[in-house]
Amino acid sequence: MTKQEFVDRVAQKANMSRREAGEAVDAVLETVTETLRSGGEVNFTGFGKFTTQHRKERQGVNPRNPSQKVTIPAATVPKFSAGSTLKQAVRGGGGGGGF
Repeated sequence: MTKQEFVDRVAQKANMSRREAGEAVDAVLETVTETLRSGGEVNFTGFGKFTTQHRKERQGVNPRNPSQKVTIPAATVPKFSAGSTLKQAVRGGGGGGGF
């Protein structure tokens, strides 16, 4: 699903115009991004939690030349952990859309 398809679906489900839904989706994404950038976390009970995780510097291999070792620098990366309601809905156990 593309962002535009997602916006269209949100507009339909929330009985909003596409423009309003687009602004709402953009606001949610910006808020999650800003919160993670500042070191916080975003938790939607039942749906999941957005956090950041620090990865240490590590050794890897160059895929074009497997005999060449490369150093992968340390980085802070986003992480999503699915909540129980989302997991159950994806498994087909019902409970979908109860967020």
